[in-house]
Amino acid sequence: MKAEVKWLGGRAFEGAADSGHSVIMDSSPDFGGEDRGIRPMEMLMVGMGGCTSIDVINILEKARQEVTDCVAVITGERADTVPKVFVNMHVHFKVTGRGLDPKRVERAVQLSAEKYCSASIMLGKTAEITHDFEIIEAG
Repeated sequence: MKAEVKWLGGRAFEGAADSGHSVIMDSSPDFGGEDRGIRPMEMLMVGMGGCTSIDVINILEKARQEVTDCVAVITGERADTVPKVFVNMHVHFKVTGRGLDPKRVERAVQLSAEKYCSASIMLGKTAEITHDFEIIEAG
C-alpha cells in the first residue's frame, strides 16, 4: 500500500492512493488554510466510519439481512494539548432495512469493532471507541 501527499500551496494538500483516487485536504482559516478541503483529522474519522461500515454491511449481507441503507455518525473528542489525538470516539449506526434482526445487527457492529475494522482497532490504541445502533424499518 502506498500514498502520496502533494502540497498545493498555503496549507492545502492533495492526497492520492494506489487505487487512483485522491482527496484535497486543507486546514481551517484559523490555522492559515483556505478551507479548500477536508481536515486531516476529519479524514481519520471518515476513514474509520467507512472501514467499519463496510464490515457491518458485509456481515449483514452474509447473514441474509435485507439492508436498504446504513449511515454511521461518528463523533470524536480530541486532547486539549499537542499532540491533539482522539481521546474518545463514538460510532452510531442507523441501519435501515426490512425485518432486520437486532441480534444480527448488534453482532455485526461488535465483530467490526473487535475483529475486522483495522481503522477502529488502530485508533482504539489512543481513543476509547464506543458503538451503538438503531434499526429503522424500511417503508
